[in-house]
Amino acid sequence: MQIELSPDDIETIIREADAAAQRLRRQLCLPVCEREDLGQDLLVDLLRRLPGYDPARGSIGAFANIVLRNQSSRIAMRYYRQRRAQGGPLLSLDVPLSGAREPVGDTLTEDHGLSAWHGQTCCAVAVTELQHALQSALARLPAEDCRFCAALAHRPVTALAAEGFGSRSTLYRRVADLRHVLTAYGLGPAWDDLAVV
Repeated sequence: MQIELSPDDIETIIREADAAAQRLRRQLCLPVCEREDLGQDLLVDLLRRLPGYDPARGSIGAFANIVLRNQSSRIAMRYYRQRRAQGGPLLSLDVPLSGAREPVGDTLTEDHGLSAWHGQTCCAVAVTELQHALQSALARLPAEDCRFCAALAHRPVTALAAEGFGSRSTLYRRVADLRHVLTAYGLGPAWDDLAVV
């Protein structure tokens, strides 16, 4: 259904989207610079739903308010899910923690940096040792298993199955067996980080 909007209707829609974005930004404790992005996301959703507006049921402002409130709730749930999945809100490396003078980024060493927070190996010595252990373990593997490991480093099992390496179930069993073999060769659980998935 085609909707004809007057300039006043357009102004109402933009004003409602802006107010909803401001409320959502405060609710989520996001920086001020995020308000414009949230406003655009809310406005796009509202414009997409505008054909469902029925002037006989209420004003454009009331319709916009309901649509924006529902979309704000969906965005907030998505943010909360992401925060829970990553163990809390993201910290900016440019602002100091409470009671500190220096930004967080200046207080972190390489061993305690962002990579370490995400469980990645960041120490140059540890990376070198892991690469040496990987080369040593791969040197003991048959050529066919080495090719399989190299292919796994760049493509998922489903892609390898489509390329003719075998069925998915066979490939997953092969990966499980290779994990045991590589662990026996001294790689341990960290071998997933480099070459084999």
